[in-house]
Amino acid sequence: MIGIEAVILTIITASTPLLLAAIGELVVERSGVLNLGVEGMMVMGAVCGFIATYYSGSLILGVVAAILAGVLMSLLFGLLTQTFVTNQMATGLALTILCLGLSGLVGEPFTGLPGAKLPALYIPYLTDIPYIGKIIFGQDALVYLSLILVFFVQYVLFRTRVGLIIRAVGDSHVSAHALGYNVVRVRYLCIMFGGACAGLAGGYLSLAYTPQWIENMTSGRGWIALALVVFATWMPRRILFGAYLFGTVWIMGLYVQGIGLGIPSQLLSALPYIVTIIALVIISRNKQLTKLNTPACLGQQFVPDR
Repeated sequence: MIGIEAVILTIITASTPLLLAAIGELVVERSGVLNLGVEGMMVMGAVCGFIATYYSGSLILGVVAAILAGVLMSLLFGLLTQTFVTNQMATGLALTILCLGLSGLVGEPFTGLPGAKLPALYIPYLTDIPYIGKIIFGQDALVYLSLILVFFVQYVLFRTRVGLIIRAVGDSHVSAHALGYNVVRVRYLCIMFGGACAGLAGGYLSLAYTPQWIENMTSGRGWIALALVVFATWMPRRILFGAYLFGTVWIMGLYVQGIGLGIPSQLLSALPYIVTIIALVIISRNKQLTKLNTPACLGQQFVPDR
């Protein structure tokens, strides 16, 4: 049972960065913007969070630095796509390439150095409950924050006027503009929210999941987060299921390597990406489900009337 508890705890920590990055990107795409730079914003959040914590000794400052790094990178993306109206897909890919190179350059002196780790919460009596205490009441603060964000985004998008405006901009930016809404401003704010979540996801990797900086430590998680949004058909509550499903696949691949079943390690390492491709293929075959929630203006450029 102890072994099962340890596996579940590891699955939760592996799923959290996927959940954080995906829920942020979902809001961005709901506004009609496709940001393929999630991987880049995550890796910048990871390196900046680690460096800030290393110099200040404060994990709180590290988390703040990770968020700010993600927001700054998202503002660069927003400036290019919303102000200068560049192609969103090409800009997102360029942002990822830029951030991967920049993070490697900035983080080179810190590679492999030990860092501080976000502490797990301890609630007297509750955390001590056998088997489930640590799983439910003994996680670090960002795990609970990621869960809160899912329900917060679900509520805002479908129960508030703000969410209605975001969805209106994503479904028909021309109509939203005609009604008097500032489409560019709404999209900028959504892009910044997505950047903050991606930066926080990266910070979680270097401050909680593996408390150190390693070049390219995101290892494709940003791309999986992008796929998760499609997997969840742009519905926040499904993001939660998808993130933990992919986190389970990720950890079980490592677990199988550890117990030595004779399966090639290369195949097990590729398992999360294989599952991602299979999931996308299955979802893409259901055209009705995909079209039902896909923002109609996703990836389309918008130039307001002058």
